[in-house]
Amino acid sequence: MNPTDTVALPDYAPVPRSALGPALNGQGYYVGRVERNLYWVTDGTYQAAFLTTSDGVVVLDAPPTIGRNIQRAVDEIAAANGVSNTVRYLIYSHHHADHVGASSLFDKNVTRIGHEQTRRLLLRDDDPARPPNEETFGDHRTLEIGGERIDLAWHGANHSPDNIVIHLPDHDTLMLIDVVNPGWAPIYLSNLTEDIPGYLEAPAHALAYSWTHFLGGHNGRLGTRDDVRLHQQYMADITAASRHAIDTVDPTRYFAKYAENVWAAVKGYLDEIAATAAAPVIEKYTGVIAAADVFTESTTFQVMQSIRLDLGHGSQVHP
Repeated sequence: MNPTDTVALPDYAPVPRSALGPALNGQGYYVGRVERNLYWVTDGTYQAAFLTTSDGVVVLDAPPTIGRNIQRAVDEIAAANGVSNTVRYLIYSHHHADHVGASSLFDKNVTRIGHEQTRRLLLRDDDPARPPNEETFGDHRTLEIGGERIDLAWHGANHSPDNIVIHLPDHDTLMLIDVVNPGWAPIYLSNLTEDIPGYLEAPAHALAYSWTHFLGGHNGRLGTRDDVRLHQQYMADITAASRHAIDTVDPTRYFAKYAENVWAAVKGYLDEIAATAAAPVIEKYTGVIAAADVFTESTTFQVMQSIRLDLGHGSQVHP
């Protein structure tokens, strides 16, 4: 197989222009002002943010795909504004390596802050690229750094057990990673979410805060409240369609066909539920949310399984 041959690869719907962000510079990143002294940096796939203060720079997440470009972005902004480029604080949104896997690039003296479960999970994982946060909190913590306020809150498990809300009220900004991808569908299995009920509740928690600018951690642009509401409706449609498919798809033919190969029968049955539920959602959102035709069926499978296993919908007790 020729690795450069694309003929056999599937075609997907065009990406809506509204889903795309600004162009990257020659070093592969974009840095821009969110509001006042809060900035965001992206490589088009991942996002981080930083706050310049009189007590040094506060970095919010450190994705490895952006890597050393985080410091380059800080240097660029600091030079343009005549402020310090020294990173003194690093806030972890959660423990996953794709969002904090470049945190070891920063000085060992940097103060690392995150949820108490983030520290527990990082100690468990023992990854030298992700030094555990020394400072922790349980439900809420307000930071005052260099005259700037940052509110941290944990509303329960969602994408991961430790994923938190980072609210900057004086900058009209909220950061919630791996729940809403502004302009885009969630990737595999609802953004590889561990707790679907919490994931479905998370946008409502986000909208309960006052903010205008949203950092979702992925793709190339900032989000808005409308992006979060659109995601809510998309997930609500998946949930409703999944319930209907659980109630209406008949598994008989799969068990008749595969007989003692029970796993083959189960696979056929559950795959049909997911495909049946996903079809009207894909039709509705293709051209509205980027990659709705790529990942909706995968997300639907995860939601459908949660409806079955977490909520018990469709469960039948043998007489």
